[in-house]
Amino acid sequence: MKWFNYLACFFSGAFLVNVLPHLVHGIDGDYFPTPFGNVLGTLPTSPIVNILWAMINLLTGFLLLRAGKVSKTKNITLLCVFAGILLYSVSLAALAPTVLAGFKSHN
Repeated sequence: MKWFNYLACFFSGAFLVNVLPHLVHGIDGDYFPTPFGNVLGTLPTSPIVNILWAMINLLTGFLLLRAGKVSKTKNITLLCVFAGILLYSVSLAALAPTVLAGFKSHN
């Protein structure tokens, strides 16, 4: 496999994990920041926008899984997906207080 297949695997994990907060907030009917709020994504957007953003992330993550040729027989591809999930989850957790503080100040 080429290097870009592994990179696609990594970013598929990042996009797939980003589905969760937006889908949950959208289904709950909560306003939550998305990139459409402003350049930094700190302004709230509607639940419908969050669901649409979650679906865009899901589709992108799926397409990157396909591009990365993820297979249960190729453990390195699964490790790359897991690394993307782990690193992006930690990044989201670290940035959440800052982003949500800006979001709450606009409510």
